[in-house]
Amino acid sequence: MIAIPTKHRYAIAAPLQPRAGEPVLSVQELARQFNVSTKTINRWRRQGLVGRRFVLDGRRRIGFLQSSVDRFVCRNRHRVEFGARFTRMKPQEREMVFDQARRLAAAGAWPSEVTHQLAHQTGRSLETIRCMLKRFDREHPQAAIFPDHHGPARPETKRDIYRLYEQGESAAALAERYCRPLANIRQIILELRAQRIVSLELAYIPNAEFERIRTARQERALLAPAPPSEPLPKPRKAPGNLPPYLASLYETPLLTHEQEVCLFRKMNYLKYKADALRSQLDPARPQGSLLDRIERLYEQSLTAKNEIISANLRLVVSIAKRHFAPGADLFALISDGNMSLIRAVDKYDFARGFKFSTYASWAIMKNFARTIPGEHRHQDRFRAGMGDVFASAEDVRTDRHELEDAQSRQESAVAQILQRLDTREREIITRRFGLVRGQEPLTLKQVGELIGVTKERVRQIEVRAMTKLRAAAAEEGLGELALSYTS
Repeated sequence: MIAIPTKHRYAIAAPLQPRAGEPVLSVQELARQFNVSTKTINRWRRQGLVGRRFVLDGRRRIGFLQSSVDRFVCRNRHRVEFGARFTRMKPQEREMVFDQARRLAAAGAWPSEVTHQLAHQTGRSLETIRCMLKRFDREHPQAAIFPDHHGPARPETKRDIYRLYEQGESAAALAERYCRPLANIRQIILELRAQRIVSLELAYIPNAEFERIRTARQERALLAPAPPSEPLPKPRKAPGNLPPYLASLYETPLLTHEQEVCLFRKMNYLKYKADALRSQLDPARPQGSLLDRIERLYEQSLTAKNEIISANLRLVVSIAKRHFAPGADLFALISDGNMSLIRAVDKYDFARGFKFSTYASWAIMKNFARTIPGEHRHQDRFRAGMGDVFASAEDVRTDRHELEDAQSRQESAVAQILQRLDTREREIITRRFGLVRGQEPLTLKQVGELIGVTKERVRQIEVRAMTKLRAAAAEEGLGELALSYTS
């Protein structure tokens, strides 16, 4: 039948044939000709395939002139060939894709890695695999392969995103890795940054001078570095009996009193200003510019603080050497003193006028006076361990294998006589004297809290158990039991 033109359209009957005799193909006919879906034809229309509207039996339908189709195929041959190779995924193939994606996700693969690997295995496009997984997770939220594809991200996922961001990965790369919108990734980063800033320790020593800062010029003057005093202090030569690491501390020059005041003023003012800005922060809607300013001020305060600490580390070494006793661990003592130094830096008030070294020395020595006697009592209290459970004669053997065999026999003997005790007695003895490898000895109170009885009841059970152990040791010919303990 001949098509009849109506204004700017043609009225045609099946099969579609315009008046000029040029073939016209419908969407369905074109899909069958190229072995593709109708969705692919519609996608080709957006990519340049020209279609026209015709009226057929009173209905408007899309048709494609053969010449338009030929031009599109000539210009997009690779796209047409790829579409012809595409076939609808069968249910069995879809299940295989979901199962493989679930295994890869359980093994720790990122969503982008799963998508790329499955696209390579199946020969499908990345977008096809991504849409499949996304649709599955949306329709099966309880069995979702990647639960964070939709809706709010889980707290652990947010922490992973922020950790990778801090390690230098861009927000765009994180969006691709987690298959989430870029705006959502940026919002997560802002949220975690705000949480970190809220938890920052910004305690400072107040000073009336801070309140009087009104202009940028005044602030620059306050934050300016102190001019070096004359003459500059020369680094003191390190004592010859120190390890190289401790000796290197003496290469850092000491600070003059003016330099100390400048650094302490700067550190406290920067924290004061950061704390004031933090009070304006809304954790629910954090502003990136405000977070940047707070973080910059905090980092600058840490720089000043570290400079103070570095210049005073030798003070800790000097005091630790005076409190060092034979058999003690000098490095542990210095580490403890360093913690006292850091606390002293945070609490020192530069406005009082005395030198920081005076205040820090007092704080370090006070801490040593409190901790060192306690360490000695702890060592006296818990001298007994697996090697001291039973008194033994002096061991003069030098063969390593014989020593290991002896230790093994001794441990076996201990385990054997411990079987003479009931369950609660055995637990109390092993915990009190650290008879289990990797566990430190516990006090009566700590053991009581673990097993749910009072400290006095633990002591009574321990005395009874020790009596049993001494009797068992005598029967086994292991000598007198030499465990010493206190309550």
